[in-house]
Amino acid sequence: MACSAHLLSQSLYSSHHASPAARGNLRSGARPPARASPAARPGSSVRGCRGVSLRVAASFEQGRRQVEVSYDPQAKFNQLADQIDKDAGMTRLNLFSPCKINLFLRITGKRPDGFHDLASLFHVISLGDTVKFSLSPSKSRDRLSTNVPGVPVDESNLIIKALNLYRQKTGTDNFFWIHLDKKVPTGAGLGGGSSNAATALWAANQFAGCIASEKDLQEWSGEIGSDIPFFFSRGAAYCTGRGEIVEDIPNPLPENLPLALIKPPEACPTAEVYKRFRLEQVSKADPLTLLKEITQNGISQDVCVNDLEPPAFEVLPSLKRLKKRIIAASRDDYNAVFMSGSGSTIVGIGSPDPPAFVYDEEDYKDVFVSEACFLTRDENEWYREPISSKAAFSKDDLAASVTD
Repeated sequence: MACSAHLLSQSLYSSHHASPAARGNLRSGARPPARASPAARPGSSVRGCRGVSLRVAASFEQGRRQVEVSYDPQAKFNQLADQIDKDAGMTRLNLFSPCKINLFLRITGKRPDGFHDLASLFHVISLGDTVKFSLSPSKSRDRLSTNVPGVPVDESNLIIKALNLYRQKTGTDNFFWIHLDKKVPTGAGLGGGSSNAATALWAANQFAGCIASEKDLQEWSGEIGSDIPFFFSRGAAYCTGRGEIVEDIPNPLPENLPLALIKPPEACPTAEVYKRFRLEQVSKADPLTLLKEITQNGISQDVCVNDLEPPAFEVLPSLKRLKKRIIAASRDDYNAVFMSGSGSTIVGIGSPDPPAFVYDEEDYKDVFVSEACFLTRDENEWYREPISSKAAFSKDDLAASVTD
């Protein structure tokens, strides 16, 4: 079965397969190695049942043994995880959650429901988060943690919404401990949250034995977000409607074509961008003509149209200046420079390196910078992070600084 074969390749662990190091890394803290009993090693620590830590200190000269009992939450956590390992063969799954860019984005009209119709060529890229799922013994709630302060971990998070949606559609009762290791910045036009939601739906289906098809997951996901269905494509798709109508476009661009992502610390709130959007200001380019040009002749500045750039530049005037400076400084290093989605990420295609002024000038010390490449996936497999993928960084510490 394709589902079973996929699980073996996606860092899925059961208790009799995982090494102690691997098992510990998937929990909220490193698990201490096994130690000798108190009789064999005076002064050793022993993990007791019910999450109690027993610390035994022996004094052979005086013939006395002192026992200190204290509550240890980590021991309790590990005990519960061990019980899950014992009762279930499938317990943990690590998945890459890549983001996307819009190679062109045309807004073609406003719908009666208040949304806008669009026509866009989406493509997954190699920058992404990692989401770790573990089955929870709870049958009432999921628990989400993350490495980035400020990320909501309640039911407003799209990961939790996706897991609730899956249970609603399938009648399954699996709940999860989830850790989100976030690298994709928020307010960037990169669809990081939508990708996380799609990844959660995929994971829930793996734990349930793949009882839903990819088509089911894609259709259901449109109920909680317009961009989420795209991630169930093969990685490149022509999207219409609100974005939920997804047509796969096989290999429109070489996967080794490099990209540079440059995002200022300021975000572009999508609602504010659409509030300033005016239909009479949009491009007249036929989206199908743009699609044909890209698939036949590749990327150029003329085809990377984004109708949301003018309103986004009103919301964030510095973003317009940043785009102009990148184009002026690139010296034809990029085939095209454009804003992705509703912003505020500026994408340069053709080189992985940002212009030197991004590093040299104080005004840009806090920008988010990452190189990337295009990414696709095979049927019945989720996206994989390229081995050569490099972390994003800022000027100061060469480390990603995001506030999602």
